[in-house]
Amino acid sequence: MHIDCETCEVRGLACGDCVVTYLLGAAPDGVAGIEFDQQEQAALEVLAASGLVPPLRLVAPATATVNRSVTQRDETATA
Repeated sequence: MHIDCETCEVRGLACGDCVVTYLLGAAPDGVAGIEFDQQEQAALEVLAASGLVPPLRLVAPATATVNRSVTQRDETATA
């Protein structure tokens, strides 16, 4: 899982209750992003579900979803 705080739609609003801020002390500035592998992601989900850490509050930009959908549709049409 790739987490990019620079593009998070709720950056600033939800940082105080996000696992990234909890673990790092603040959302990283100027960093290309944070990578969590599947085991780390699963561990964070268990910790959050148990109330030991806040959940991930990342909200990806809507344009990324739209662009991905268009790309997938274009690839399907050409296949």
